Amino acid sequence: MNQLNALKQFTTVVADTGDFKQIEAYQPTDATTNPSLILKAVQKAEYRSLLTDTATRFQGRALDEITDRLLVRFGCEILSIVPGRVSTEVDARLSFDTNATITRAERIIALYQAEGIHIDRVLIKVASTWEGIQAAAELERRGIHTNLTLLFAFCQAVACGQAKVQLISPFVGRIYDWYKKSAGAAWVEADNTGANDPGVKSVAQIFNYYKKFGIKTEVMGASFRNVGQITALAGCDLLTISPDLLATLAATDEPLVKALDAQAAQSLDMDPVNFDEASFRFALNQDAMATEKLSEGIRAFCADAVKLDQLLLGH
Repeated sequence: MNQLNALKQFTTVVADTGDFKQIEAYQPTDATTNPSLILKAVQKAEYRSLLTDTATRFQGRALDEITDRLLVRFGCEILSIVPGRVSTEVDARLSFDTNATITRAERIIALYQAEGIHIDRVLIKVASTWEGIQAAAELERRGIHTNLTLLFAFCQAVACGQAKVQLISPFVGRIYDWYKKSAGAAWVEADNTGANDPGVKSVAQIFNYYKKFGIKTEVMGASFRNVGQITALAGCDLLTISPDLLATLAATDEPLVKALDAQAAQSLDMDPVNFDEASFRFALNQDAMATEKLSEGIRAFCADAVKLDQLLLGH
């Protein structure tokens, strides 16, 4: 059995791409998108027509509406292939505006529903800022499920659990990148692989905490740099994986063992913690990696959202 099929025994496999033509080969349960992935897809010849059709059809409408319609168009194509859910992101430029995030999320859901898609098949992706988490809490109360992204710190995960969000996406690879860059010449790759990878350790801590205290929020490891990070998290609720790494897993026959165990987590010695706004902001501030990576991630998604806007305007 190849490692991809072995992984599917322990973990829900999710395709991390906007390229829906690539998805089918790996038969994932769910798929995730973000502004960068959609931007990458529409620059390929085979997807360009989705952008031009959407821009032409809704010419004269507000640009943000046309963008949302394009995201939903991609989401609907993906949902025709995967049996589960698709994650669609709210504009990252609203990452610090709770009310605007709620409004935008409700419109995205309405657009999906107009296409006949059931509300439970869509996860609204929101950045794990304090404002984003509060928006997600309200959306969940309204029956709209959320995926909290750009998650790097334990305090973000705890606050998401308190908010009863559906799912979180801790970013394994970007955590690894930060520690590797920070260590510079002192970095020893062999000492930071598998269970010792700083990104893997972060997700394992969150997973164990959630399972220990019966927090229902799903944990979906994201942003992988290598297959070792994926196999070290076998047993996580979900893992969202790029097509390149899905292909590597499918081509590898080495045995795969379950690394994370929800039952085992219940016997771990851990104390429950809670965050209000002030303690959340302080904890995030004290984590240099998470502070930098959250800001950098929002900036990158905003830059790609602007590029997508320009493509729509100049179609």
